[in-house]
Amino acid sequence: MRGRAERLTDAIGAASFDVLLVTELVNVGYLTGYSGSNGIALVGPKTRTFVTDFRYVEQAAQEVHPSFERLRASLDLFDSLTEALPEGAVRLGFEEAHMSVRQHRRLRELLPERVELLGTAGIVEGLRAVKEPEEIERIRAATVLADAAFERLIREGLVGRTERELATALEFDMRERGAQRPSFETIVAAGPHGALPHAQPREVPIKAGQLVVIDWGAELDGYCSDCTRTVATGDPGSDAREAYELVLEAQLAGLAAVRAGEGGRAVDSVAREIIAEAGRGEHFGHGLGHGVGREVHEAPRLSQRSEDELGAGNVVTVEPGVYVPGRFGVRIEDLVAVTDEGCEVLTSVPKRLITTD
Repeated sequence: MRGRAERLTDAIGAASFDVLLVTELVNVGYLTGYSGSNGIALVGPKTRTFVTDFRYVEQAAQEVHPSFERLRASLDLFDSLTEALPEGAVRLGFEEAHMSVRQHRRLRELLPERVELLGTAGIVEGLRAVKEPEEIERIRAATVLADAAFERLIREGLVGRTERELATALEFDMRERGAQRPSFETIVAAGPHGALPHAQPREVPIKAGQLVVIDWGAELDGYCSDCTRTVATGDPGSDAREAYELVLEAQLAGLAAVRAGEGGRAVDSVAREIIAEAGRGEHFGHGLGHGVGREVHEAPRLSQRSEDELGAGNVVTVEPGVYVPGRFGVRIEDLVAVTDEGCEVLTSVPKRLITTD
């Protein structure tokens, strides 16, 4: 935690303000260790202050790194900001993507004129994007747990069970294995429903001869996993099998393109061009991947709109898909750690088309 605050201090200096007000709880937790639901942090060259209310004083005493001074405030944590700021003129940065207009107005009303408010975005998120070795190990552990739950689900069979039943069983199994929660709402989508990339599980039984898209992940010790596999319940037909092999080819090419120094747009293009050249370009409408860590969607991004450059220590998904409306969907997703030489695949579930009953 001390090292993270020090790296943030370096970034603050480069951004030309004196202190950063961190209000996004995921960022607060990353910097301080706090896991409660009401807390803010102030970080600067000579400032390390954490603020919470009465309900979390004891929790903060156990969780917040000792390098941070801890202050107790009312439920409106902004009430204590003035006493926590350095004396004299202060350029105070705030996370503009995580602050409402109302909160900003309140902040301006409370702070003295000596404090200049400066909006900023992505500073802490940029630090979070490069994982420390311990963070990668936590993501790996979450992935191992989630993979084991999926393998059990497949062994027990899919046909005759509803999408919702399967999603619930997968989430319950992950919790039994130690997950705090699923890292997002599990997707189980069979047949034509699989053509919806973010389909919601229904009370509809799985039939034989379908493709079933399953997208799931576990949160363990504060870090997420993310994986998608498309499985078959018997023979789904030649067009579906061909689409699967096409997505697999694109996914393997995308994995081979991931390495430190490569652009997110360029990696996306490698997989996208394979799908487009096969005449399926209109059926692949989302980005190739995204960062995963304390949140299941974070920097960097792999997409045609990405301006990110991959760096060693990033953890990203590689997940091309083909979605044919009214017929089927295919998505294959691995979670990988970026290295200077390429990437390490953290996901252990095989990518051949799994057929189950």
